[in-house]
Amino acid sequence: MPPQGLQNRNRIKNVLGILLTPLVLYLLLRLFEYVQVYQPRTELVHAPTDIHPSPEEVYLPSGDAYRIHGWFFSAVEDGPWSDWVVLISHGNGGNISYRLGLYEIWLREGFSVMVYDYRGYGRSSGRPSEEGTYQDAVAAYQWLRQEKRFPTDKIIAMGESLGGAVATELAVRQPIAALVLQSTFTRIIDIGKELFPFLPVETLSTINYDTRSKLPSVKIPKLILHSREDGMIPFHHAEKNHAACPEPKLFGEITGGHNDPLHATAEAYHRHIARLKDLIRDL
Repeated sequence: MPPQGLQNRNRIKNVLGILLTPLVLYLLLRLFEYVQVYQPRTELVHAPTDIHPSPEEVYLPSGDAYRIHGWFFSAVEDGPWSDWVVLISHGNGGNISYRLGLYEIWLREGFSVMVYDYRGYGRSSGRPSEEGTYQDAVAAYQWLRQEKRFPTDKIIAMGESLGGAVATELAVRQPIAALVLQSTFTRIIDIGKELFPFLPVETLSTINYDTRSKLPSVKIPKLILHSREDGMIPFHHAEKNHAACPEPKLFGEITGGHNDPLHATAEAYHRHIARLKDLIRDL
């Protein structure tokens, strides 16, 4: 029989194991959730001068402690939309340098374009979080209002994938002219349930990004864009988001996979933007 002291130490180890195991599992689940939602890259793989002769590099404060990085592209030519700006919130992976094709589409439509990286992405400091991304969008919006003097009725919030949830929250928090969602989910929990049906995602998740529940309160013109070929965020998410939207609203189909370049669907994309312009003009 082992000495009493050794027995006591073994009992303590067993108790600690019983107590710590749920904590370790919880922390692993939190880490797993986090790395599924946020996949930042710090290296910029393309330069803004690839699509614009004189882009403006921007650093601006967000929240109490962070500084986020962005690019501002002024409208290339004077025209009916050159005094408008599209504020783009990107998806969960990479950074602003991965999406030049998206910015170019909006520039060709005659708009100015503002893009920014969430905290922890690209050259932005900090670590991303749900509330943090919302604050970053507001910071970029306030910069457009205060530094560039864009009026609220000339700012379009556009979001791609996770950025659609961020842009929707911006539309709830701040006055804007229109909202565009591209390849956006109803809520991140719904994606988790579809990807991991064997896990109690509803109970375990702490990151929500609930787009659909916010859309009924967004009364401005809205354009929902999605591809039936999207293998990451199924098409029915867009259909449910569109159904949740009050008028005025539009739905447009694009083509390609979730992360495919936009050049193959550019013609359709331009056509849907033209519809949005008509909707805005008619109000």
